Amino acid sequence: MTQTDIGIKTIQLTMANRNNPFYLTVLWDAQDIVLVDAGLPDQMELIRAAFQEAGIPFEKLTKILISHQDSDHIGSLPDLVQAFGDRVQVLAHETAVPYLAGALPLHKSKKLVRTPVKVDVALQDGDILPFAGGIRVVFTPGHTPDHTSFYHIPSKTLIAGDALRAQDGILQSYSPIYTSDQVTALQSIAKFQVLDLSKIIAYHGGECMDNLYDRLQAILDAGPVENE
Repeated sequence: MTQTDIGIKTIQLTMANRNNPFYLTVLWDAQDIVLVDAGLPDQMELIRAAFQEAGIPFEKLTKILISHQDSDHIGSLPDLVQAFGDRVQVLAHETAVPYLAGALPLHKSKKLVRTPVKVDVALQDGDILPFAGGIRVVFTPGHTPDHTSFYHIPSKTLIAGDALRAQDGILQSYSPIYTSDQVTALQSIAKFQVLDLSKIIAYHGGECMDNLYDRLQAILDAGPVENE
């Protein structure tokens, strides 16, 4: 990458004990390198290696955006914060702040987060973050109460977190097993229809570019998903 450019790239975390990789997103401009989500615990070195493979300088990371509180999204956040110290800022929706800080038990485990992390910037729906040419905050609860997606304005890319999944490049609905409020999750997906979309990145499944609006409508038309 050229640090003067504005860009976005999906990086893949592949683990020996898991069949399905995670797809994190990195965005950058001349001043900042922004990571969306932080994988499972003890994956900082995997993240570092993925940065290196993508040609992105891991040591220049300045911002971490968190989509929601699940352990596969915040697991290595404490390690990253400890490693970078004041050089990195953590940003998350205001609803996520008490979960990450250890003030409220995590929604699914009902336990407090193992290592609390201070959120430096609490986000609200519709905020425009001045990084990588502009990132719009899209609050998308349903999967969890704090779930948030991010829309990269220059590339017309939606970073959907777990609001959606993907399989072989085809956009899929959320996982019903792990989505606590399907009605709200569908309302959140409906918000994506007004965005100008060229690509959607799902944390589980990766990138989708084809028939995005048709797939969104089909997902909405199908309604709540039966447990798999």
